[in-house]
Amino acid sequence: LSPDNHRSVSLQERQAQMLRDKIRALEMRIMDMIRHGNENMIITEKLQKWACELLQTPASERVPSALKNIEIRFQVPQVAVRLWGVADVFKDAPYAQVVTAEVKEAASSYASPFVGAGAGIEAVQWLQEPAQAASVALLPLRLSKDQTPFGLLVLASPDAQRFQSGMGTDFLEHLGELCSAALSALLASKGRSGKDWLAGSSARRIGRSCASLETHGSSRQCRFDCSVLKRFLHNL
Repeated sequence: LSPDNHRSVSLQERQAQMLRDKIRALEMRIMDMIRHGNENMIITEKLQKWACELLQTPASERVPSALKNIEIRFQVPQVAVRLWGVADVFKDAPYAQVVTAEVKEAASSYASPFVGAGAGIEAVQWLQEPAQAASVALLPLRLSKDQTPFGLLVLASPDAQRFQSGMGTDFLEHLGELCSAALSALLASKGRSGKDWLAGSSARRIGRSCASLETHGSSRQCRFDCSVLKRFLHNL
């Protein structure tokens, strides 16, 4: 019987209908893959531009610049960060306020970004409007995966579905890695003073290259590689 009009049909007609249904399902899957691919390209471009701006930002201004650009480029309503073990020149900054041992222990327990409801999480209180944090993403900042964190980045949204358990965290991991590399320059272990060490010629050259990629990347078909920027930022 035909599933459409319940009349009898031949075996060949039935097989043809089944084939058409399979083709239609494959077409829908292909369209979904194309849509996801386009979305990934947009996210990658945003991440590239965010990282390029970090490269051109003085260390003393890097934290507020990074947070502001996360809010703007990725439409995250609220962003906050805390760092511990920073150099003395940065110890009075808002992002260097005292962090409890419980928060540090929680950050150390995250092998990957935590995503889920914001209720009952102490770090949510760092936000300007903690009550509006229906869902959060917590990104531990560490120099490498086998080291303890030196900070915690908090992303929050009033949308309970924005950061939900079970979602993919690849982009959040890349964001956390780049942020870790950039903000590690503020640590006391780096042995730096408060001067602008991004004024060197190497940083300026990379900054100009990034600006060029932002303008011409699509026509030159350049591919953004997070690992290159991570290595450079770690060495600042």
